[in-house]
Amino acid sequence: MRVASLLLALAALVVAVSAGTRPANATDLGTGCGGNCPGGCSKCPCGESSHYVSIADWCAKYSWDQKACQCIVSHESGGNANAVNENSNGSFDVGLWQVNSMNWNSCSGGAAPCDVETNLKCAIDVYRWGGNTFKLWSTCHVCGVC
Repeated sequence: MRVASLLLALAALVVAVSAGTRPANATDLGTGCGGNCPGGCSKCPCGESSHYVSIADWCAKYSWDQKACQCIVSHESGGNANAVNENSNGSFDVGLWQVNSMNWNSCSGGAAPCDVETNLKCAIDVYRWGGNTFKLWSTCHVCGVC
């Protein structure tokens, strides 16, 4: 019976891939965008090459709480400046701080802020919009900094 379930899942995956769509269970596929999008993405706004940087060094470029910043970045991107996440609503989170595409017009002229300098600038904007807190990041609860 387990083999039959696996065969049905594989058949659904083949149909989805053949149709060029992202299957609902994309997390079962492993990684996408060269490893930058572990949940699977329909496109790769930051490319397919990983770019790991020092979380401590990049957090130190702004005057926020360093421990809080390091926790947020660690949980958001793991230090991969090219990290991408496609959300269920079709928006994208990109870069070291996983800045959401709803913010790109306001902080990066509408382009995905994949380079670390631009992503930092956007993260500072989002931080300020949140009242100089990390409350606008979904991982703020994990880090205890909402």
